Amino acid sequence: MKYISTRFVTLFILLTLLTVEVADAQRNTRWQQEIAYTMDIKVDAEAHQYTGTQEVIYTNNSPDVITKVYYHLFFNAFQPGSMMDVRSLTIADPDRRVRDRISKLQPDEIGYLRATSLTQDGQPVEYTEEGTILVVELAEPIQPGQSTTLAMDMEAQVPLQVRRSGRDNAEGVEFSMSQWYPKVAAYDEDGWHPNPYIGREFYAPFGTFDVTIHIDPEYVVSATAVLQNPEEVGYGYTTAVGETPDMSAPSTNGELRRWHFMSEDIHDFMWAADPDYIHTTTQVPGGPLLRFFYQQDVLAENADADKQAELTANWEQLPELTVQGFEYANENFGPYPYPEYTIIQGGDGGMEYIMGTLITGNRSLRSLVGVTVHEFMHSWYQGALGINESYYYWMDEGFTSYTTSEIMDELFGGSSLAGYQGYAALANAGREEVMTTHADHFTTNVAYGIAAYSKGAVFLGQAKYMLGEEVFDRSMLRFFEEWKFKHPRGKDLLRIFEKEGDMILDWYYEYFVETTKTVDYAIASVSSTTQSSASGSTTPATQTEVTLERLGDFPMPLEVQVTGLNGQAWTYYIPLRLMRGEKTPGPDQSEGWNVQEDWPWVEPSYTFTVPVPSDEIVSITIDESMLLADVDRSNNTWEPADESSEE
Repeated sequence: MKYISTRFVTLFILLTLLTVEVADAQRNTRWQQEIAYTMDIKVDAEAHQYTGTQEVIYTNNSPDVITKVYYHLFFNAFQPGSMMDVRSLTIADPDRRVRDRISKLQPDEIGYLRATSLTQDGQPVEYTEEGTILVVELAEPIQPGQSTTLAMDMEAQVPLQVRRSGRDNAEGVEFSMSQWYPKVAAYDEDGWHPNPYIGREFYAPFGTFDVTIHIDPEYVVSATAVLQNPEEVGYGYTTAVGETPDMSAPSTNGELRRWHFMSEDIHDFMWAADPDYIHTTTQVPGGPLLRFFYQQDVLAENADADKQAELTANWEQLPELTVQGFEYANENFGPYPYPEYTIIQGGDGGMEYIMGTLITGNRSLRSLVGVTVHEFMHSWYQGALGINESYYYWMDEGFTSYTTSEIMDELFGGSSLAGYQGYAALANAGREEVMTTHADHFTTNVAYGIAAYSKGAVFLGQAKYMLGEEVFDRSMLRFFEEWKFKHPRGKDLLRIFEKEGDMILDWYYEYFVETTKTVDYAIASVSSTTQSSASGSTTPATQTEVTLERLGDFPMPLEVQVTGLNGQAWTYYIPLRLMRGEKTPGPDQSEGWNVQEDWPWVEPSYTFTVPVPSDEIVSITIDESMLLADVDRSNNTWEPADESSEE
């Protein structure tokens, strides 16, 4: 019996370990749908319309039977009375680029995207167009593990450029073609995500794109994929990297020019076209080929010759600085996984698309570099990771803002903290909305912007404060490597922070993401104290008691810096008991690092002792790093009273 019992225990332990390993692996390999697009369109450039075909091979990797499929028809948003139009007309703080412009579009200025026929594996299917969503009733359900082919004929009109995509933008770019094709909606463990388009975020499955565009031969076409027929098109695609571009093109004998692009492991495809594009290239060492498309007459209608020369010079300097930015990103945030990245003048500001971006060109050098860096960093979070931007917009925009700030500091010098000021201002005004709000459903645009860009960046800044720079940097690299192409969620990163930092952090996510509670600490009092000897006699004050007070409802670990008269400095590190662990100080923090007893979150105050009297202390500061998102720093520093100013 004893022998049998031992074998049983051993087997039980092995099965338990195997279960844990499998569960851990499954967390990093969630099922996801697979899609393959083949599209061929013919563009009538003069009418700003196109017709074409789309074939989608849809593979159901879910455990569910799929009976319907949803497509996004984004161009239908650019019509008077659309949901995007109504939202812009009724929200308290409309996007200045949109306002009432959609409501005023004329019939030849609106956008539309229509399916004119649709089959599943050769069988006609029923479908209904509901604004920007196409609902398809499948002829045959798609069983788990099976694939089906959806074939569509389509017709479309390119809207006057209002937001992101469209024709004839403010700088004269003719075609900025994002969200231009029927795009299959995402299906994951939460079901379908057919969100009507009101101008916010996107989410789609990874797949392959094979796209052919036929357009008048004078147009230079750029796209977020790899061109397959460079010899047929010319326009700089056959020029060696770094050389003066040869913008000539073979004759088409009056026919439309054919452009064929392909890429894989992507979830979107954007292209742009203009007869006046210049096309230059440069290579990131050990990284992607970079392509740049811009007009030499960036603002021909409004800029004099000197201004034009300045703008052109900025674009000519952009490649070198973009290379430096990519090198920093590859080293610090994970290697960019695609062969090319394309920076294209177009659109209405800056907008990310996997493997490329549309940006406006009338900018100072720093602004041009800044928007480029921000948009290419999206290729890590919105792009390769494939984050669901509708729910985890703060991961995409926030992490992009955080990393952009780091890269810009590297390129131009300085030390900036992305997001803190804007977040604190909105929180103190009482206008913050919780970060679990769907991107489309914020009450105001400013609340969405702060949640996405500012608070999302602060999420990382405070994580760095808690974990320490080395652990934080290691975690970010691990997150990208483990979760690229897998649509991670917020807690997937949190688990990595916990593993690398050896601490519990679920409370941090719950407070920061799922509530609008704020961090606010204060130095309540500083006083010298006298120690009593064993005989009962007293000596002059030899130590200082510092009492801290938690004024906000969001508890955090604290680092309190104390500076003495002789220049000596101490850091008093107070872990939060909820963490069940503590930060390892960096090399620049190890001297004078004093770990204190942890602070239970229910206690409103905390006192620690400094081994010198208060008259030998120059200052006491909560969080000199400024990484703690304290919404009121006016009470974070104590300095002795200036006796010379007293009457």
